[in-house]
Amino acid sequence: MSYAVLACNGVDKMEGALAREVGLQVAEATGGDVICPVLLNRAPARYDRALSENALVVVDGCGTRCASKLAAGVGAKPKQKVLVSTLVKASGEHLEASLRLGPGEMAFAESIVTDVVAALSAPETQAAPAVAWEAPTDFFVVVFEKFEFRIPKQGYWFSENDTWARVMGNRARVGISDYLQQQLTDIVYFDPPEVGAVVGQFGELGAVESSKAIFELIAPVSGTVVAVNEVVVQESPGLINEDPYGAGWLVEVELSAWAEDGELLLNGPTYADTVGPKAAEY
Repeated sequence: MSYAVLACNGVDKMEGALAREVGLQVAEATGGDVICPVLLNRAPARYDRALSENALVVVDGCGTRCASKLAAGVGAKPKQKVLVSTLVKASGEHLEASLRLGPGEMAFAESIVTDVVAALSAPETQAAPAVAWEAPTDFFVVVFEKFEFRIPKQGYWFSENDTWARVMGNRARVGISDYLQQQLTDIVYFDPPEVGAVVGQFGELGAVESSKAIFELIAPVSGTVVAVNEVVVQESPGLINEDPYGAGWLVEVELSAWAEDGELLLNGPTYADTVGPKAAEY
């Protein structure tokens, strides 16, 4: 398999400098094409062939994920994503806050490259059987002034942070409520967690960005991220506004403590009772 590498070139912070170095080394190790983020933004047609004929590796420096957003903007779906700031935090290592990479930073970059190349070389794993998720059809409707907020009557559990979980077996789909998507207004981007990330109940599970605000997605359940809604990430973030309980879902989680988590969540009728007072206070 051949590869193309799109890396953050942000040199105003250490994470950006690391991302650039990792991108260059991954391209050298795989014989891949390097995609310049500036040219991709200004003249995307230049890279049509590279993106259509190669598997894409995206390397982001910080949580802004500029490289991922550029890829999404041209409809490219990465085979592998790397977020350097997360790896720095997870490593527990002290890296110099410098725009020039020293021996320690170079060694850290090389360790990331080794992991990325190994992951690219690993055989594809068989996907788990798909769960038959069905969108809700029966709703409570809470009216406040000119607004109407829909809440599914059954099957959905809500946190006080206005996120929901739909549980099927040992998995849950997670999204945001109709009330929250209306408060955020037009949603333009979903910054997802990494597949394989372990999250605790009420931990961070990515972020939703709208024309009005950035909302950190608070996990209503604990477990391991097994899927993200790539249609929302890559193509249509507006689905979160249009169909928040169906096609606009965000993340799938393999549950680790549903019996305990469920005790801290609200069912549809109870959550509906909270929406009107929330809207009045907003």
